Amino acid sequence: MYQNCTLFIAFIFALVTSCNLSQPQQTKIQTKADLFLNEYNQTFQKLLIEAAEAEWTLNTRIIEGDTVTDKLAQQAQEKMALFNGSEFNIKTAQEFLKQKDFLTETQVRQLESIIYAAASSPAIVIDKVKGNIKLGTAQTQKLFGFKYVLDGQELSTNQIDSILRTSKKLDEREKVWASSKEVGKSLKQGVIDQKALRNQIVQSLDYKNYFEFQVSDYGMNAQQMLEMNKKLINDIWPLYRELHTWARYHLAQQYNQPVPDMIPAHWLPNRWGQDWTGLVEVEGLDLDEVLKEKSAEWIVRQAEDFYVSIGFEALPQSFYEKSSLYPLPKEANYKKNNHASAWHMDNDQDVRSLMSVEPNTEWWETTLHELGHIYYYLTYSNEDVPIILRGGANRAYHEAMGSLLGLASLQKPFLQSYGLISENLQLNDTLILLKEAMNYVVLIPWASGVMTHYEHDLYSDGITNDQLNSKWWYYKELYQGITPPEKRSEAYCDAASKTHIVNDPAQYYDYALSYVLLFQFHEHIANNILKQDVHQTNYYGNTQVGDFLKALMYDGANVDWPNHLKEHLGSQISAKPMLDYFEPLMHYLKKVNKGRVYTLTEQL
Repeated sequence: MYQNCTLFIAFIFALVTSCNLSQPQQTKIQTKADLFLNEYNQTFQKLLIEAAEAEWTLNTRIIEGDTVTDKLAQQAQEKMALFNGSEFNIKTAQEFLKQKDFLTETQVRQLESIIYAAASSPAIVIDKVKGNIKLGTAQTQKLFGFKYVLDGQELSTNQIDSILRTSKKLDEREKVWASSKEVGKSLKQGVIDQKALRNQIVQSLDYKNYFEFQVSDYGMNAQQMLEMNKKLINDIWPLYRELHTWARYHLAQQYNQPVPDMIPAHWLPNRWGQDWTGLVEVEGLDLDEVLKEKSAEWIVRQAEDFYVSIGFEALPQSFYEKSSLYPLPKEANYKKNNHASAWHMDNDQDVRSLMSVEPNTEWWETTLHELGHIYYYLTYSNEDVPIILRGGANRAYHEAMGSLLGLASLQKPFLQSYGLISENLQLNDTLILLKEAMNYVVLIPWASGVMTHYEHDLYSDGITNDQLNSKWWYYKELYQGITPPEKRSEAYCDAASKTHIVNDPAQYYDYALSYVLLFQFHEHIANNILKQDVHQTNYYGNTQVGDFLKALMYDGANVDWPNHLKEHLGSQISAKPMLDYFEPLMHYLKKVNKGRVYTLTEQL
């Protein structure tokens, strides 16, 4: 099959380079491009399924000492890489693009997508590509097969997260937090080796480095992406500075400690300090208490029910048959990836989710988020979107869809529609806003600041191999105002405890941009469809909301995303709706923090 494919591509290549450009031949060029693209899409999908199935097994059934699964995943990824990076595919796409004025926009987008995909696995450096694949599967197994231990007892990541959310014992918190970072030691050399391999691979197709390559998917260069993220941080910095000050004093009181200048990492309810929602309790809004009476299956089914209520189809039965939705039983002799994710196995109807759902607030929001990805997959899997363009308008769009429903799922009217809180319940709206800010605002310095700048420096050689940990904590303090419990040596690689550093690299700005987009989408829905206060919305049962979301989703990556955004919202990407949403909170925090010492600078 593969040999026939390459011969076919070589034949098309000869046709393209030999044709003249008289007017009647525009149609002929498009026809020849379609022949090439149709064959490419068919082969791509076949190899995608093989690679996705192998990767799915690798992530859902991790057995210590298992080399067979690892080998099968490597083989499938190598087949995909050989096809994507084929010299024939690259040259044929390049030749067609030289005549892009004679092609349709959809054809051009597909050809550009082929070149982009090729850069991650070009045949001219196939040994490095294979080495990167082998190392990547090994890193995945190390990360998700790692045994976290506290006082001699093995801990799951759910247990670690639970302790950090609820424990008031600082000594316990510090030990649990430190345990969560031990995995970085085993991953450190792999991070160094993969950095080099990833850079060398994309440099073979003239990208400066791997970060530059990933950013190019937005039609931007690295400097433009850094500037966009710096602007986001600067826009929200006054509010983050107030949140940081509030949190320092709140935590000091909670643990009966002096107020620190910077927040000790183990004081926070999240392993990376990216989400502080656990610091705020809203009286009367104890969802954990309500949800613990439900089952994990109920959480998933209710999330599906929401999407059906706004006009989407029920999930295919295969979703429930093939997904891995719940924690493994204690007696299981294997592990699985503990990071929630949505999978599009064939770029068509085979959609799955990998989660460990438990009946609590975090998984209520996360499940609605992950199903947002699933419905995005299903919506752009239509006859108007070629297989290789079945992705988000940009990568941030995908996260924005999920996070948008995460936000909506915790607003009071929405919760009331599910009977999770009483119709007559009176809540402190300011505290609700504070809790939301501890998620959405707090993420920006983490995502746009720490992760984006760390990975930029990592791949552009701004971080030497003996600075992996010190630079990490430099950025943690600069952008988040967070410090470790005690000085962390270079024996550690705390950055590698974050899965994205290992297996989803140089893309974390996606999350920051997605939060900005979600508030733009939410403001549009609240103001123009629901006619409701942005803080008090209920999407449930409104098919106009579903129609708006479907319109955003339908074209997949077969659009120019800035124009697509302007067409549907009337504006470009902007943090203003987020700032407007939290404006009442800013006034509150300034009153509460009056007289307190601020330790973050007024401006970065």
